[in-house]
Amino acid sequence: MSPAGFLAGGAGGVHPGWPARLGPLSIVAGEVAGRSLRRGDFADWQRARLRDEALIKRWDATSELTWDQRHSKAMWHSHRSLLRVGARRGEVVPFAVTVDGAFAGQVTLGGIQRGPLRSAWVGYWVDSRFHGKGVATAAVGLLVAHAFGPVGLHRVDATISPQNLASRKVMEHLGFRQEGELLRYLDIDGAWRDHLLYGLTVEELPGGLAQLLDRWRASGSSSAPPAHGTAAR
Repeated sequence: MSPAGFLAGGAGGVHPGWPARLGPLSIVAGEVAGRSLRRGDFADWQRARLRDEALIKRWDATSELTWDQRHSKAMWHSHRSLLRVGARRGEVVPFAVTVDGAFAGQVTLGGIQRGPLRSAWVGYWVDSRFHGKGVATAAVGLLVAHAFGPVGLHRVDATISPQNLASRKVMEHLGFRQEGELLRYLDIDGAWRDHLLYGLTVEELPGGLAQLLDRWRASGSSSAPPAHGTAAR
């Protein structure tokens, strides 16, 4: 059972929408796709997150471990194992983000609730080599379309620090509503931080991924894919 008392997966513990692949979606940066996390992703995961500590840590959960300790091989295997177990229980849908086949970050649906809620949150991080190139927006767009399609959810939301302007842009490009502010919501980087709440429901997205891409283009973002010649499947 989920914390809210609803079955997290479908009948018999079957979890719609996982395992699966996302995309690919062609943007200027390359072909963005989502796939299951692999044991062999460790080196790329560790390298990116150690290099980008200054960019990631201020938005990451508080921990008693050092940043290096949090990115050891043992921690990678624990992280990947927890996500796999959660996915099998229907609580999470985790993906590695790839650009032209290379590991570039992670995008995850978490806190999945069934019953009358049918909702989840979306979380993501992307290697700094791809910042400002639309990779995070493409990955989140692919996952949101997957959430409202094969996963069968009604609502997806995200909680973002007011100071995290890049992450807020991802939400805005895809047409998420800013619904309010949650005071002292999460223990992040050593303190309880306020977060903005963004939300989107399936009724607002009858056109699926194509509609998300239209919103992205309409936002005026230079990283948005062109209207023609964009491969998404």
